[in-house]
Amino acid sequence: MKKNLSACTTVLVGKNATIDGSTMAARNDDTPQPLCPMRVVVYPAYHDHPNQVKSYLNKCVIDRPADGYSYQGVPNVDYQHLGVFDESGFNSQNVGMSATESVYANERVLSCDPLNTESGINEDLIVATTLPFINSAKEGVSHLGELVKKYGSAEGNGVIFSDKDEIWYMEIVTGHHWVAQRIPDDAYAVTGNRIAIQQVDFSDPDNFMWSAGIQEFVEKNHLNPDRHGWNFRHIFGTANVFDQHYNTPRQWYGHKVLSPEVEMDPLDFDLPFIMRTDRKLSLEDVEAVLSSHYQGTVYDPLGKGTEAEKHLFRPISLNRTQNSHVLQVRNDLPEQASAIMWMCFGIPTFTPYVPFFAQAQDIDESYRETPMKLDMNLKSAYWMYRTLSMLVESHHAEFAQDDLDYLKDAREYLYRWVNTIAPQVAGKDDNEVNEFLSTESHQMMAELASRTKKLMAELVMSGLELSKLTFKMDENL
Repeated sequence: MKKNLSACTTVLVGKNATIDGSTMAARNDDTPQPLCPMRVVVYPAYHDHPNQVKSYLNKCVIDRPADGYSYQGVPNVDYQHLGVFDESGFNSQNVGMSATESVYANERVLSCDPLNTESGINEDLIVATTLPFINSAKEGVSHLGELVKKYGSAEGNGVIFSDKDEIWYMEIVTGHHWVAQRIPDDAYAVTGNRIAIQQVDFSDPDNFMWSAGIQEFVEKNHLNPDRHGWNFRHIFGTANVFDQHYNTPRQWYGHKVLSPEVEMDPLDFDLPFIMRTDRKLSLEDVEAVLSSHYQGTVYDPLGKGTEAEKHLFRPISLNRTQNSHVLQVRNDLPEQASAIMWMCFGIPTFTPYVPFFAQAQDIDESYRETPMKLDMNLKSAYWMYRTLSMLVESHHAEFAQDDLDYLKDAREYLYRWVNTIAPQVAGKDDNEVNEFLSTESHQMMAELASRTKKLMAELVMSGLELSKLTFKMDENL
C-alpha cells in the first residue's frame, strides 16, 4: 500500500461565478490503490516553538517558523510508510489550501532543471509547511514559492489556495520553476493531472505570479515551441497518448457538466483551463463534476457503451478516490462560520459531502479515528462510506436509485443544517464558536451515520434476494 502520487481532478470557481457569492476550490484525491485509510484532524496553533518537519518520502527537512495558526488536515493513517499528505483544509484565518494535483513536465525542460527528488519539498510536506503561516491565498503562493526556491521541488505539483475573495492555482513543474494564476472572479477552471495554465501575462502581477528568472530560463534553453506568446502548458507540459486517455477527457467532461452549451473534443490537447458560463454555479455543480464518470456518454464504465468505449477514458470519480473535498468560503454567512470544508470519503459517486467548519476544532471521532482495516461496527466514517460505495456498485442497476434518493435527502439535510447553524455564531467569542460548532457537528454526523447505516442494511437485505444461488422446483421441471 504505497501512495507515491496524487492523481487528481480539480475544480475552481470564482466568487462572482457562484450562485451564493462564495469561492469554491475543489479536488479529488486519488491514489494508486483502492484502500489508503485517511482521517480528518485539526493541528493546534503554536507560538515560540520553532521546529523541523521531515518527509517520510525522501530526505527533505524543512525549518518551520516559530509561530503558526491552527489548521485542518486530512492525513494518511499509515503516515510512516505512505507519508503524511495532509491534503486539504482551512487554517484559523479562513485561508484554504488543497495539495496536490500531480502534474508532469516534459523531458526537454526537466533536462535543464531536474526535480530534486532526493531532498526537495514534496506533497508529503507542502500543507504542513505552508498553511499554518499564511493570511491570504496570494500569500500562500509567495510562501510556497520561497520554499521551492530554498529546497527545490521533488515532484510536479498543482497547488490550490483560496480565501473569501480569491483563488490561486500554482503549478510547480521543475526543480525550481513555477507559475501561479488567479482564477477570475467571474470564471471557473477545471484540470486533471496535466499542466493547466496557458498564456501567461508577465505585465499583470495581480493575476499571475512566477518563479524568479523563469523567462530567462526558457529563453536561454530555447524551450518555447510557439512563434508567438508564452504558453506555460506548451512550454513545460506534455501532450501524448497517455494524456489523451488519462487526463484530457476529465477536463473535457468537467466543461461538459459546467458549460454544456460548448462543444469540445475529449482528445484535444488545448482544452481551456479557465471558462465562463452564462449561469451561476452551485455547490451541487462542483460535486457533480467530482462525482462523475461520463454519465450520458458511451464512455461511462457503468453505462451501456461497448466494452472498448467504457474503458477508453479514465473517469473522474474512481474506487481509488480516497477523499473528495470542496473548500467553500461563503461571504453571506458570519465570518466565524463562513469557511467550510465539504469532505467526501468513499467513492464520490455514491457518498455525500459532509461539512466541516474551519472554526470547529473538535473533530468527530468517526472522522478523527480511522483503523487501518475495516471494523464491522462501522464507527469509522472512512470505512462506512467505502462499504456503502462497494454495496451500491456491486448491484448498481438495482441499487443506484436508492442511493441517489439517499444522496438527495442528505444534501437537503446538510444544506439546511449549515444555513441554520452558521448564523447562530454571531456575537459569540472564539471559544464559544468552537464549542458550539463542534457540538452541533457531532450531532449532524451522528444523524448522517444513522441514515447511512439504515440504507446499507436495506441494500444488504435486498442484495440477498439477488443471489444467483437460488432454485425453484417448478421452474426446472
